[in-house]
Amino acid sequence: MNTDPFKRKLEEELHTVEAGLGTVGRPNPDTPGDWEPTPGTIDVNPAEDAERAEKFEELENHEAILNPLELRWRDIKRSLGKIESGDYGVCEICSKEIERERLEANSAARTCIKHLIEEKDLML
Repeated sequence: MNTDPFKRKLEEELHTVEAGLGTVGRPNPDTPGDWEPTPGTIDVNPAEDAERAEKFEELENHEAILNPLELRWRDIKRSLGKIESGDYGVCEICSKEIERERLEANSAARTCIKHLIEEKDLML
């Protein structure tokens, strides 16, 4: 299988996801490959109760946005690694080739269509 189109698509999506991650988080310095949410900046005295509550709420909102982006980032990175190792496009459950139309719909797919439901368990 020619993986070049999928590699380009994954690299483009990786760039987009990393840009999104950068707006709500930063790489975790203690855990490579992990992201942590960051609060935005507000020009008010942080000692005020209302300001602290607002920062906490903003941090929670960033975390809600960050989590699915981080999962997608990991899937993309995993798929790019599989392209490099020559394992791209192989179902992680049955080891058969993933259908081309499935990869076109989701270039980071980890399973064939038959095992799509079980893929959700792999994401954890």
